[in-house]
Amino acid sequence: MQNAAPPAEAQTGSTRQFISFTIGDEEYGVDIMAIREIKGWAPTTELPNTPDYMRGVINLRGAIVPIFDLRARFSGGQTQASARHVIIVVSVHDRVIGILVDAVADIITITTADIQPVPELDHHVHSGFLTGLVTVDGRMVALLDLHQLFDSELIADATAAA
Repeated sequence: MQNAAPPAEAQTGSTRQFISFTIGDEEYGVDIMAIREIKGWAPTTELPNTPDYMRGVINLRGAIVPIFDLRARFSGGQTQASARHVIIVVSVHDRVIGILVDAVADIITITTADIQPVPELDHHVHSGFLTGLVTVDGRMVALLDLHQLFDSELIADATAAA
């Protein structure tokens, strides 16, 4: 019996889809499989004794969902949220959370071969939450690892506070 040639997709790398979004002038992407929904900004109920990147919680169809401000999580200061901002509801560590971003940009489809490694950065710069970089239509998109960005302890603390 003769082995069949591998499919073309296997030769070039598997295809993956990401939702890209912006924070300021920067563009980021998260795996589309982690996304539960995208909704417009809604005011949050703030919780005491939480980090500045924890905006509070919202009630999403009966579920209390913690909202994290990615600009603040990236040490860029808190987002001055307005009607133009967006909450991307994602599943991380078997929990549902929302991430506050400036705008959703696009759905991008790439192959794993398109993903470039993150360059070595100064030891003061934490980039462990980046899985790679990809260029799409001349734009550089930083791909986020939500499991690294929001470790299970941080998520557990946020949902316990809610």
